[in-house]
Amino acid sequence: MTLRSKLALFISLLLLSIAAFAMEPFVIKDIKIEGLQRTEPGTVFNYLPVQVGDTMTEDKSSEAIKSLYRTGFFKDVRIESDQNILLITVQERPSIADIQFSGNKMFQTDKLKESLKSIGLAEGQIFDKTKLVFMEQEIKKQYLSLGKYSANVKTSSFPLERNRVAIRFDIEEGIISRIKEINIVGNQIYSSSDITSSFELKTTNWLSWWYKDDQYSKQKLTADLESLKSFYMNRGYLEFSVDSTQVSITPEKDDVYITINISEGPKYKVSDVKLAGDLQQVPESELQRLIKIKKDDIFSRQKITESTKAMNSRLGNDGFAFSNVNAIPEINKDEQTASFTFFVDPGRKVYVRRIDIEGNQRTRDDVVRREFRQVESGWYAADKIDRSKVRLNRTQFFSDVNTETPAVPGTTDQVDIKVKVTEKNTGSVMLGAGLSSAEGLVGSFNVTQANFLGTGDRVSAQVNTGSINKTYALNVTKPFFTPEGIALNYGVYRRDVNTSSLRVVSYNTSSYGLSLGLTVPLSEKNAISYGIILDNTEVSNLVVGVSPDRYIDFCNRLTGTNNSSACSMTQLGASLGWSLDTRDNLMMPKEGRLTRVNGELSVPGFDIQTYKVFLQNSEYTKINNSITFGLNGQFAYTDSYGDKPFPFFKNLFVGGVNSVRGYRQSAIGPYQMNTANGQNLFLGGNKQLVVNAELFMPMPFIKNNDQFRLSTFIDAGNVYTENEGVDLASLRYSAGVGVMWVSPFGPLKLVYAKPFNNQATDVTENIQFQMGQQF
Repeated sequence: MTLRSKLALFISLLLLSIAAFAMEPFVIKDIKIEGLQRTEPGTVFNYLPVQVGDTMTEDKSSEAIKSLYRTGFFKDVRIESDQNILLITVQERPSIADIQFSGNKMFQTDKLKESLKSIGLAEGQIFDKTKLVFMEQEIKKQYLSLGKYSANVKTSSFPLERNRVAIRFDIEEGIISRIKEINIVGNQIYSSSDITSSFELKTTNWLSWWYKDDQYSKQKLTADLESLKSFYMNRGYLEFSVDSTQVSITPEKDDVYITINISEGPKYKVSDVKLAGDLQQVPESELQRLIKIKKDDIFSRQKITESTKAMNSRLGNDGFAFSNVNAIPEINKDEQTASFTFFVDPGRKVYVRRIDIEGNQRTRDDVVRREFRQVESGWYAADKIDRSKVRLNRTQFFSDVNTETPAVPGTTDQVDIKVKVTEKNTGSVMLGAGLSSAEGLVGSFNVTQANFLGTGDRVSAQVNTGSINKTYALNVTKPFFTPEGIALNYGVYRRDVNTSSLRVVSYNTSSYGLSLGLTVPLSEKNAISYGIILDNTEVSNLVVGVSPDRYIDFCNRLTGTNNSSACSMTQLGASLGWSLDTRDNLMMPKEGRLTRVNGELSVPGFDIQTYKVFLQNSEYTKINNSITFGLNGQFAYTDSYGDKPFPFFKNLFVGGVNSVRGYRQSAIGPYQMNTANGQNLFLGGNKQLVVNAELFMPMPFIKNNDQFRLSTFIDAGNVYTENEGVDLASLRYSAGVGVMWVSPFGPLKLVYAKPFNNQATDVTENIQFQMGQQF
């Protein structure tokens, strides 16, 4: 409220109080209210400090006037008496009928109206001019934060009929003021370019049109000053200080100049590191190992911070939720050394009283709780709470998961865990087409509900049509088939494969079957899986004189005839596997490890008797907050046993966007020339080796995105027949760049790869992509 408004209100109240002072006391027989247009009489009666039957006095009259003014509904209130009847005459403040904006381009009108609504300026609300003036200043501040120092905002109000007003904001956004220079004064050890390289604010450069990093912001400058301090203090300059900061703007308000005055001070070394305080709760040797800084090291504030954080986390794992570890320095300026004593105060050991869950509108409470490793009425454990959050994120049911641990009021040894989740859509219906560089146009129909009826079960029906693969499948996965976390999955499928579109020996297969599997967790991060599959496969389109003799012989032995072009077989397969998965994200991991060992065996007594061993290890290492290095290696071996021949359609292949990029799918390794057209037809083998080294990084020009990832990679791999050993000298290599996008239509993968030791018989493909399929 402005000074003028306050003075007017004071004078009004004073005059009315004087009028009330002259009022003789009387017993109220009735109360009448005049002047109401929108306000209900009952609202006025609720705020009055008197009622019928009370004795009206001078003090009560003054209090009644003040109470009605405090409601904000009225701009004038008068109280009179007439034959013991209390007469209250009011003049209502106008209501807001319309709010208009003009000239705003950088802020959407809807967003501005939401901001107005938050302070009580909205259509239908009582008009308060002081709020209008306040909002005018706030909008100016928003433009200043975007570097528009010449922005101007004018507000006006227009009376309408029925005691209403219209509000108008006229905005002149002006030009953006850009940073012309950032000057560092007082630096002797490091150059200005080195110092400002980590700044968020930059002088105008060729990428500023996208990043807008040359637009001055006070908040960004504060963050940059803290980065500057860290820059020096992480390099030993314990006494570094920012002496002053000046920000100036040209008269035209188009250029900004920033000057930062600093004192570097001398470089300090660490003379000693000690522990003190309560060292009984956690073994001192464990805490010593968590200290990142050692004697004779150059001082680093970052290492000090990491050490205290690690020790607090370790204490938190044992229930000390409010532990406090402080590094107390002793500085010797003469020798330019500093010793540090880490003082450990565990505080009281606390336990979790209750776990409260918010935001799960569709997902059942027990689905969230079963992912939690922290239990109610148990000792607080920070690592279990962190792991619980990771598990909830890995369900892919929620776009955001936040946990808080407020203390229970009135206690010193209890906390509650507040879990707030933001659900995302887990069901999808996709009818359309995908694209694959190997298969061309791929028609698809998928209905998937990853959180079926909020139970956490996954149900999916899939139909994919492509020139190579046609799939019809129904699958159900129950991740908590038992309370102990044993997962059950089962499904039915029909899969048709036509290899004529690939550069492999032409044949067709048609398979249908049933599958059943169990996954039993051994610990938090590893599990054993069991599975069985009953499958019937029909092979067709074998051509005598074109297809390899062993393909013809295989069908001949099954059918008991000569020159067979087709055959059918049934198998019952069993599988046993073990996996270790510590990845932080299933789709785009930044750190962690995935190790899988899997064995498959066709049960004796059926048409096929084969076995297969598959080994995979993927390591993801975070280099910094945005760059991750990934190394993947996998090996597979398959063969037949007993007197049954090995089914050729179970051969292993290498090449394509999912193995060794830059080579066409399945177009590496053993081959046979097709005499009809002179093309090399690839046979595959029973041994497969693939290695991928990849550096993942964010997409340029896109900030804070979780759906895109850029990578550069080197791939190696090959396949070998039963008559060959694994020869590393024959590995095919390629290198390139790729981008992954988790689009609304399914994951998309696009790569450009260049093979650099391909053989004349291999088929290369520099640009490869997949869309609308999982990979």
